Amino acid sequence: MSDDLKISVLASSSSGNVTYIETPKHHVLVDAGMSGKKIKESLASVGKDINTIDSLFVTHEHSDHIKGVGVLARRYDLNVYANKKTWDAMMPKIGKVPEEKINVFEHNKVMTLDDLDIESFAVSHDAADPQFYKFYHNGKEFVILTDTGYVSERVQKTIENADGYLLECNHDVEMLRNGMYPWPLKQRILSEKGHLSNDDGAHTLMDVIGNNTKQIYLGHLSHENNTKKAAHTAVADILEDHDFGVEHDFSIHDTDPAIADPLMTL
Repeated sequence: MSDDLKISVLASSSSGNVTYIETPKHHVLVDAGMSGKKIKESLASVGKDINTIDSLFVTHEHSDHIKGVGVLARRYDLNVYANKKTWDAMMPKIGKVPEEKINVFEHNKVMTLDDLDIESFAVSHDAADPQFYKFYHNGKEFVILTDTGYVSERVQKTIENADGYLLECNHDVEMLRNGMYPWPLKQRILSEKGHLSNDDGAHTLMDVIGNNTKQIYLGHLSHENNTKKAAHTAVADILEDHDFGVEHDFSIHDTDPAIADPLMTL
């Protein structure tokens, strides 16, 4: 059996988010923003059986991250991890979860599940107490960071030089400004408690990419205010303009609302 850290972004967009992470001893999900049926099908599409999932880490209580949490916890006997304020905010939305499956994991902590270490860190978003995660196994690190209006120096230090990133590129600023959203919603998205734009995502990557970094996934794209091409082009162009070795030192991957990215070994 290989001793690798493997990942697949099963879905990432403003409508639903699920990421699969695998070590020899654990198969875990981060968020469950689709129906249980869709998550089962998405796992099957990358050759994985939902019955092997043992743990689910929740970032915050917005529906595109928790839609399937209750169903998965009840049907597949998963341990679910989130901080106290997130639990309080999402419990009315997900139905009953067996008490023994409710695990409180506060931000800026590190926990260990056998061969998998998980570090939580707080972000700035309009949710009760949003947090994201860095996963460690066998010398490899994978960071998930979406749903934040900005990236603090503390977060930068926490996530720098990871082997892989799933990083938010939510919107193209001009598409958002010229789009159909009402102005208060536009202001929320552009605020420090909103979402990273394509350019923000690129500049965050410039601050955190290191020699270990090999795989970058652009995530949480808005259906209305972004496209895969716009996000990919903006990030690649900005990094190349600053002499980063795009598609030489590391690869940039697009993510999709409905099609899982192939299982990747970091």
